[in-house]
Amino acid sequence: MATINKLKSFIKEKQLLSTADKVLLAVSGGKDSMLMACLFHDLGYQCIIAHCNFQLRGEDSDLDEALVRQYADELGYPFFVKRFDTEKYAKKHKESIQMAARTLRYAWFEELKAAEGCTVICIAQHLNDHIETALLNLTRSTGLQGLLGISPRREDIVRPLLCLTAEEVEKTVGEYNVRYRDDQSNFSIKYARNKVRLEIIPKFKEIQPEFEAIMIQNIKHFEDSYSFIKKQVETVRAQVFQEEESRTVITMESLAPYINDSYLLFELFKPYNFNKEILIDLQDCFDRGMGQLFESSSHELLLDRDKLILRSRGDVGKLEIKIEKGMKVVDLGNAKLKLKKGSIDLLHKEKHQVDVDADLLIYPLEIRNWREGDVFVPLGMKGRKKLSDFFIQQKIDRFEKGHVPILLNGNGEIIWIINHRLDNRYKVTENTKKVLTLVYK
Repeated sequence: MATINKLKSFIKEKQLLSTADKVLLAVSGGKDSMLMACLFHDLGYQCIIAHCNFQLRGEDSDLDEALVRQYADELGYPFFVKRFDTEKYAKKHKESIQMAARTLRYAWFEELKAAEGCTVICIAQHLNDHIETALLNLTRSTGLQGLLGISPRREDIVRPLLCLTAEEVEKTVGEYNVRYRDDQSNFSIKYARNKVRLEIIPKFKEIQPEFEAIMIQNIKHFEDSYSFIKKQVETVRAQVFQEEESRTVITMESLAPYINDSYLLFELFKPYNFNKEILIDLQDCFDRGMGQLFESSSHELLLDRDKLILRSRGDVGKLEIKIEKGMKVVDLGNAKLKLKKGSIDLLHKEKHQVDVDADLLIYPLEIRNWREGDVFVPLGMKGRKKLSDFFIQQKIDRFEKGHVPILLNGNGEIIWIINHRLDNRYKVTENTKKVLTLVYK
């Protein structure tokens, strides 16, 4: 009962589950996951059991599947199994067998979770897995966060057995008489994790018999340190990063005190997925650059005069809209363009509302985004001007100009840089007979 009470307290402390949750239990047939299924049954959770047959160990893989199927039936839990051609997938995607199995496993778990109405996925990793992960991360460039080991919860994936050591799992399996099968690959040192478990940790224990307990204390210290650092970073980010509608503005003046602190800079931009190499480039051109664009997998960062502008890469919508004769309203997504009959006696001078000579229009008209090489004749002028030069003069930055809709005539000429400037060729003159009024809202 001590183990089940420990598990119950851990679930409550870390807020991993509620009694209302429907739980997907990932059960391989090994002692950890079979014990998890047993304990969750005794705790009264509503569960299903999901088993992956990676077809990597011949008959042994099928025997694992048979054992899990039988145990699910004994517990009264619905059983689901998925068979994978793991070797074929790994070869096709040029991944290791372990990485391929991980990718396939979690993709199927998410699919099954949605289909069966589950709210969480439970993985049976214990405290020793936690320590092994922290040690493994010392061989990778993961920084302080990697030393935190395994998180008890990440989105909809929870690891409730992180409160139990491998020794406690072994003891409880015996007490509950839980059947299980050992995966012989867990004893092969060709895998890095097994090498840590079977060779490296025993060497540490020769130096310090209480190594595992001390490592848990160390990981707790790392967690406290990282939590403190995160709070400091969030304080700086709140002061420096200013939200403006669909983008974030960072003034050069506010970022300057931190620009040469590489660690802090990385943490500030970490939520936006910028890697260290990109941020080094930012540091190099911070005082002398303008117009440079830095990209991460999810965001763009523009160095523009006295500020940096940050936005999601999905923020720019591509406009390609045809306007047929007689249309009165055009939906631009976040705005509308209204077309109505105007009057020569009542002309408008606002940026958002213009009057054009209707007899010069060739349908269909088109609305699209700015393109490199676009030119127009600004109202009041005779010569042509590049839109890129116009944007610079108007202090419209590289990101903003991508959002500016352009209205074109059927002959390809620009009629209106919407909400900015009318083309001189389409203004109303003393010779105009019909007026079309355009209103941008």
